[in-house]
Amino acid sequence: MAQTILDLLKKGIEANHADKFRKGNLVSLPPTGMMIVTGDIHGHRRNFERILTYADLENNPQRHLLLQEIIHGGPENEYGECLSYTVLLDAVRYKIRFPDRVHIIMGNHDTAFITDGEVMKNGKEMNRSMCSAMDREYGADGQQIKQAMKHFLFSQPLAVRCANRIWLSHSLPSNRKADQFDKTIMDRPLEPRDIVKPGSAYLLTWGRNHDQLLLDTMAELLDVDFFILGHQPQPNGWRVAGMNLIILACEHNHGCLMRFNMEKTYTIEELMEKIIQLSSIE
Repeated sequence: MAQTILDLLKKGIEANHADKFRKGNLVSLPPTGMMIVTGDIHGHRRNFERILTYADLENNPQRHLLLQEIIHGGPENEYGECLSYTVLLDAVRYKIRFPDRVHIIMGNHDTAFITDGEVMKNGKEMNRSMCSAMDREYGADGQQIKQAMKHFLFSQPLAVRCANRIWLSHSLPSNRKADQFDKTIMDRPLEPRDIVKPGSAYLLTWGRNHDQLLLDTMAELLDVDFFILGHQPQPNGWRVAGMNLIILACEHNHGCLMRFNMEKTYTIEELMEKIIQLSSIE
């Protein structure tokens, strides 16, 4: 079993780097087809299954799917340990199957796992919980599999830019840290120092509560019109958090996704109309 998992993660890393639309840490998509955007999944297997059902990439070759923040949360084993890594492995399988149309971007829980940092969710330290579950399942091979998973997470792109000027990333730098963000991180190989404070990948994945001035500044810096992000919890599944920002969440029963045509430009009101409740998907 261990070698099968290691081979899977190696192929996932190769698929991340081989994405024909990726340059550096940015995936730039052409003005064709449909984009399906999801928010934080955090181990919610049922919503993950609904997302794949809705995307139906096998029968819709013009569609792209963005996934993010898959680990930390969801089902637990009998010892109360986090099993979200099983959802991540299924996401890797989907990426390998559709390497140029499934885009899994880096989130802050990913950087925390890579760096062995502490990250709390619902009163539980999630890295410790998930690592314990992996050690219990894989035994002596657990450490090697965890290391391979870190390499996969490190290989993820940071963002997707659609030709219709919509930017998709886990978050944006916070108001106080935006001046420390270096956009050239999108054009060069990622380094370990980038994912720890105050590295630019860290800033891009951990920032919260963006005011309109920050959003307008980042839109100009990145040459986009709208941001679709995750990261910030949304009890209702989504929220308009600025004149050019929508935040999505997929980690609970009110989770949502968004679908839009990459050949069209949109207003914020039109993007709001493209939001779909995951619970409506059989």
